[in-house]
Amino acid sequence: MRNRGFWKSFALFSGLSPDALDAVAATARARHWRNGELLFQRHDPGDWLVALESGRVRISLVTPGGRELVLRHSEPGEILGEMALFDSAPRSADATAVGAVSGFVLDRSAFHTLAQADTGFYRSALAHLSGMLRSTTLQLESIALYQLRGRVARFLLITLEQLHGADIPEEAGLSLGLSQGELAAVLGATRPKVNRVLQDFRDEGLIIDDGRSWRCHVAGLRAEAGSDG
Repeated sequence: MRNRGFWKSFALFSGLSPDALDAVAATARARHWRNGELLFQRHDPGDWLVALESGRVRISLVTPGGRELVLRHSEPGEILGEMALFDSAPRSADATAVGAVSGFVLDRSAFHTLAQADTGFYRSALAHLSGMLRSTTLQLESIALYQLRGRVARFLLITLEQLHGADIPEEAGLSLGLSQGELAAVLGATRPKVNRVLQDFRDEGLIIDDGRSWRCHVAGLRAEAGSDG
């Protein structure tokens, strides 16, 4: 069981009252997954969400031929599988533990029982789902409308904003925690092409490799992100 502060940190629950947060904390169940273990698989029945406490989860699609498209990586403080609370559709992607993962599971029936006692649950859910839609639109725009340099720059800026908020320092530090192969899959490109763009960014001073992390020249990345040529 985690206290109300833990649950309030998630966008889906951030608008709830203290009593409602306590109710979520009392209802959710702790779970743990090993490295490489599936939290859930595409087409599985979906009737629960998981609030990540530690570890990283890869969200991906796998073709019948075995090719994997990585949609994103979820980090602690994020929620997975929340669409299962609002429809009876199967899972739309695979969720795989990258390293050891721990979190808390809340199933659909428990959520709706809580929501019937406090309509704030539905208001918070609507705000959260609207944010998800905007994020998906941005990701599709980045992949469909921008050349690879712009896609890489936009991905770095989005990640920096998640770390630093809207007011990103001019030379912001960034440690992605992704391999270059994983980054290429997220961006819908091949690893050699992404590597070439990253090397160009290094040569141009847009990113400076400090070994374990990068220092990013934010103004330069913004200029790249706004270019579709």
